Amino acid sequence: MQIIEDNDASGGRYHATIDGSTAEMTFSRTSPSLIIIDHTLVPDALRGKGVGQALALHAVEAARAGGWKIIPLCPFFKAQLERHPDWQDILKS
Repeated sequence: MQIIEDNDASGGRYHATIDGSTAEMTFSRTSPSLIIIDHTLVPDALRGKGVGQALALHAVEAARAGGWKIIPLCPFFKAQLERHPDWQDILKS
């Protein structure tokens, strides 16, 4: 699955389009070292296909590669963090 990242000065989104349906995870940038993940949208046509999980993993990998932390406001992303104790290193403490 190809995940595309769109950025601007204040934030952006990670998104993937499969069979004409697009799922996305949006974020706001509060500083060069901190983002807030605020929303995840997975259309019904893509539910159960692991798209949301892939978006969440992409966000974690991007944070690690970029050296920033994440504040998880999105309920879906928060739930993913609880399922993955190995992702705790990207959390803003």
